[in-house]
Amino acid sequence: MKMRTTLASITLILLFLACQGTKESKPTEIHISNLSDVDLTDKAIRVPKSDLKTLPERTNFPLLTSPEGDTIPSQTNDLDGDGSWDELFFVADLSAGGSTHFLLSWSDSEIDYTKRTSVRFGKRDSQDSPVRPKTSDTIQADEIHAKLGYQPYQTDGPSWENDKVGFRHYFDGRNSKDLFGKKLPGISPETVGISSEGAVEDNYHVMEDWGRDVLAVGNSAGIGGIEMMVGEDLVRIGCLAGDTVTNVESAAFEILNEGPVFSDFSITYFNWQPVDRNYEVKEQVRIWPGMYAFENNISVSGLQGDETLLVGLVNSNTPKQLSELEINEKFVALYTHDQQTYDREWWLGLGLLLPKDVYEGHGRAPEEGVFATSYFGKLNVSESKPVTYYAIGCWELSDPGFTDSTYFVNYLKDLADQLAVDVQVEII
Repeated sequence: MKMRTTLASITLILLFLACQGTKESKPTEIHISNLSDVDLTDKAIRVPKSDLKTLPERTNFPLLTSPEGDTIPSQTNDLDGDGSWDELFFVADLSAGGSTHFLLSWSDSEIDYTKRTSVRFGKRDSQDSPVRPKTSDTIQADEIHAKLGYQPYQTDGPSWENDKVGFRHYFDGRNSKDLFGKKLPGISPETVGISSEGAVEDNYHVMEDWGRDVLAVGNSAGIGGIEMMVGEDLVRIGCLAGDTVTNVESAAFEILNEGPVFSDFSITYFNWQPVDRNYEVKEQVRIWPGMYAFENNISVSGLQGDETLLVGLVNSNTPKQLSELEINEKFVALYTHDQQTYDREWWLGLGLLLPKDVYEGHGRAPEEGVFATSYFGKLNVSESKPVTYYAIGCWELSDPGFTDSTYFVNYLKDLADQLAVDVQVEII
């Protein structure tokens, strides 16, 4: 009798555990609705971890599937740098007024998705040592390459890209942003900016299968780089190419997330001291697939009330005036369209999508000086309050349609309209 009772108990326990296992492995349904009249392509979808009802007990990898059973590339992102993920991220296509749903389960092993975003950063510790990949670095005011006698950074600093376009930031003290035109959707080689011997090399101003650097930046802020107006004075965050010291005491770079559909990094400028001021500036650059653009988020502390944030758009290779266009309730576009690449060889549309609620017009930097050959948008900036904008680069060899100014402007309008849409996400 005791034996029969024991077997029955064991059977009940096994059935209970099996039911519990089934419950835990049941996929989570994510419903997404587009209530706007705008068709969305590669729309960024962010699902906070706190909204998900069923999570794995240990660190696992998301497996997202469509109603048709197709696997949708996705990733988890750590937003606050504490080593634990905070959101599920993926991109989706949604027709105007349409909706769809996805099933989320979890895999014990990482899934090898096609990479559509990337951040690349490399440094050599001496002139004779090879470049090594790094995820973070800090540069001091007296570690400028002109003083060191050599360039320590691969591509002068971090480069980032998606399937449409690439960019780079001059982390060597100049703090401008440059443009890589892409001919192919694949991620460019890790060796861009490095010689076969592992040394820093400018090998990206010649055409390769993937594309090339197409923009002359000079003393401007480049495309989407930031400067400041203090009163009526234009001040630069950093130095020029030949300088041996910068006005930023130190700058810290860190790759925050890098994955198949989302990559981002941060740069913090400590004790930026233009004129008689002392600021701390933080920027977080984000990129995801499908757009000829990156997102930048800027916050400034130490403000005294007479400052204006400037977002640059280089004009060194075009005689055309800057165009301004109010697109929707959220964005104002500033743009140029011309054969404004090196030697005026190719058509290139450059644009900024600036937040309408803090936009205060635009201006033009002088032809010479610490901040030159550039148009800029003026943004009202408040103490430690983030400002978000987008920088756009549309090269004719990425899409032949960009030779036409109307085609380019229509792209700016469509991108702004898509970015302005907030999709509705429901977890079941």
